[in-house]
Amino acid sequence: MFCYINDENFMLSKEELLKRVEINPDIMAGKPVIKGTRIPVELILNLLGQQLSIKDILDDYPHLKKEDIQAALFYASSVIHNEEIIPLAANQ
Repeated sequence: MFCYINDENFMLSKEELLKRVEINPDIMAGKPVIKGTRIPVELILNLLGQQLSIKDILDDYPHLKKEDIQAALFYASSVIHNEEIIPLAANQ
């Protein structure tokens, strides 16, 4: 099991971080969001992809914590890890 140290020096497991992500059909049409917010995981990933720093994201979204950004990354990693790729045969 992986453990991560947050700013308060508490050990957080990957599972504990993933508990910060919520999927509820009544919130943002069921998109994964950070629990207790309407901030989609997708938005956090897009901001990181645009090279915003974690500090900038936290400044722009004061309801988020560093662990929420880690949770978004782990959630995306878990989704991709469980993705099944089925190659299609090329038309000849």
